[in-house]
Amino acid sequence: MSNIRVTYSGLISLAIRFLSLFTGLAFTLIVTRQLSEEEFGTWGLISAIIVYATIINPIINYWSTREIARGQESGKTAFVSNGIFSAGGMFVYIIIAFFVGLQSDAKLEILMLATILIPVLFINNSLNAINAGWKPHVVSYGFFTFELIKIPAGLVLVYFLQLGVEGAIYAVFLGYLASIGIQIFFGKEKLRGDFNVKYIKKWIRLFWLPVYRGIPGIIGLSDIVIFSIITGTVVGVAYFTAAKTVGYFVNYTRSFTTGLYPKLLESGKTEYLQETIIHLLYFAFPLIALSISISRPALFVLNPIYEIASPVVIILSIRALITTLNMTFFEALQGIEKVDIKETSTFRDYIKSKLMLFPSFQLVRHGVYVGGLVLLLSFIDYNEGNQIEIIIYWALVGLIVEIPLFIYILNLVRKNFVLKLEKLTLLKYLIASITSFGFMYILMEKYLVYENKLFEFLPNLVIFIIIGIGGYLAITYVIDNRTKILIKSIINEITRKYSKK
Repeated sequence: MSNIRVTYSGLISLAIRFLSLFTGLAFTLIVTRQLSEEEFGTWGLISAIIVYATIINPIINYWSTREIARGQESGKTAFVSNGIFSAGGMFVYIIIAFFVGLQSDAKLEILMLATILIPVLFINNSLNAINAGWKPHVVSYGFFTFELIKIPAGLVLVYFLQLGVEGAIYAVFLGYLASIGIQIFFGKEKLRGDFNVKYIKKWIRLFWLPVYRGIPGIIGLSDIVIFSIITGTVVGVAYFTAAKTVGYFVNYTRSFTTGLYPKLLESGKTEYLQETIIHLLYFAFPLIALSISISRPALFVLNPIYEIASPVVIILSIRALITTLNMTFFEALQGIEKVDIKETSTFRDYIKSKLMLFPSFQLVRHGVYVGGLVLLLSFIDYNEGNQIEIIIYWALVGLIVEIPLFIYILNLVRKNFVLKLEKLTLLKYLIASITSFGFMYILMEKYLVYENKLFEFLPNLVIFIIIGIGGYLAITYVIDNRTKILIKSIINEITRKYSKK
């Protein structure tokens, strides 16, 4: 047994993710400030196409996490096999990139250059899956290293050498190499075993399940590709991508649930979900309030041309919160499923299991979302004058689809878990978020001056953000015992770590 500590892994991962929020934004600033709308749209398009190439990646990664969490030694087999599978991913990427490049105004040679990201992405994802099964916080170490290395690489390649999108691709490539090195260092114990063909036979026999699970995500992330093909331009993608950068802050709270899935696999005890959700919402409420309150100045920081997309940020932030809860609930349901432990489990057993529940509903969810987007773009004439209006509708389609799914999955979780969410506690978090960030917003409206010079505007914005975050922490510490306990446990953990040195 790996003796996974859910809260400890969650706090470590969350702290690193918060740090990587700033490093990620630093890289995004380098890119958005140096690239034109067309170039930044191409950058967003590359990220969307890569998703198609990784559809075969979960064939191995999905099972390796479950196996390692249960004490099986499939790490080396998974690592080597993923390196081989990456060749197939590269082939898929090249085909799709060629087609999309012909249908849009994105430069084909830049799309093709991004092929170099596929093998390092496959290997990095393999190490993520291996480490997630026994030391979940190591995944965050790799992610932080990836984000950290991108900054100097981006400065040199994009800012100083003016390589544009090509420089961004090379910077991300170097970031993945660094992440791979860190994860191999921490995960080497799970890579020392023998290469065992029995695992490959199992993965091939059950390949349909992780592939089926991946299809909904592929459909959902096709929105950018579909938008580019139907409109024939990547300019709208640039605005949507910029809005996601700010609106998806709340997604960083998913890292707090890092230890939940392997812990449920390891122990099967259902009480871990309730505490995880309460802690997750403690961080989620202020982050969504932050996204909404700084939507305009944050987009201005990225590039003043994206400032008009602030309404899109508000819609996306609400959607991101619901999506985060949906993903956590689905992970919990899969964590208590034991069908894959039994060697005698049949195809019918897998079909009836909770492992199929998630992809089935995701398939419906993303199918409706993409279908709605296609209808929207088919009936609206796209032009430069109404692009923000269309992007707002695009974001609304995604939000509307999330709501019924959330209601269903919440009812399903209540049938399988003890879920008493202490409404008074959550109300305290919500009120504290509205109060602190509402006050911050009022101060910004009155005193924040929009300077075109980044190094004059950004420090002023950071001061207001500190006021909002500090106010939230102070209020919750005073009115909520859970916050006091959480902060004391963090201090005790840090003290214990340093006392051992």
